[in-house]
Order: sequence, then C-alpha cells, then structure tokens
Amino acid sequence: MTHRLTEIKWNKAQNTVSLRFADQMQNTLGAEYLRIFSPSAEVRGHGGGEPMLVLGKEQVKILAIEPVGRYALKFTFDDGHDSGLYDWHTLHELCQNHERFWQGYLDRLARVGIERKPSDRPTTPVITASLADAPSAQKSSSGAPHD
Repeated sequence: MTHRLTEIKWNKAQNTVSLRFADQMQNTLGAEYLRIFSPSAEVRGHGGGEPMLVLGKEQVKILAIEPVGRYALKFTFDDGHDSGLYDWHTLHELCQNHERFWQGYLDRLARVGIERKPSDRPTTPVITASLADAPSAQKSSSGAPHD
C-alpha cells in the first residue's frame, strides 16, 4: 500500500516533525527517534536482520529537511548523519508504530546494560538570583573576598 504524506510541520524549538498522511495517520516524531530509526544502510545494514543499536543521540538536532522527489524526505542531523531517505512508507510506519518501536529500542538498551541519558536541556526556564541580590561578600583590604 502506498501512503501519501499530506502535511509536514517542523518545530525547530521542540526539535520535532509532525506528519499527517492521506489516511489520517498522524504523529509527531522527535529528532532522536528519527535519527536512531534512520533507514540508512549505516543503521539498517545491507542484508536485513536487526538494525544497529544507535547510541548517544538524546541531544541530536535536525538541521535540515529536504524533499526527495515526491516520495521521500532527507533529514540532515547535527551529528553529520544525512544518508537516510525516509520514504512515505517508512515515515508512515514510524508514525504508526512509534510507541512499540521506542519501547523496543529501550528494551534493547536494557538488554545490553546501557542506560539512555535523558536530555539535559531545561524544560522550564531557570531563574537564578543576580549577584546584586546575593549577600555581600566580606572583603579584605585588597578588595578581594576572603574566607
């Protein structure tokens, strides 16, 4: 079955891509998910079987998205990866099976004893006191703080 992509929304701030297909299948996919499930030979291999276990992509960002003809998208990631062509069928499958594929990835990590490092990007703004609001430090005669 051929799946026709009807809408693409790239949210650079969230580092996600929202996709909608003619059959109304839709989902929002993060850059890490797209990168670790790249359809490239580098990730998938040349002969089938279980794909490579891609690690350390928690912080990866999408730098560019380019259409390839009328059948695929090419993603360029900030780790230099840009060789996977995500055809409509692949993107539909990634949307439709998002939860199952992601859980399978987490299970594979657990089986080999690797812990996924969560994003260290703050999810809410961090407010810190300015130096002007901090208690004054005692100063020596040289003007430098002392203990």
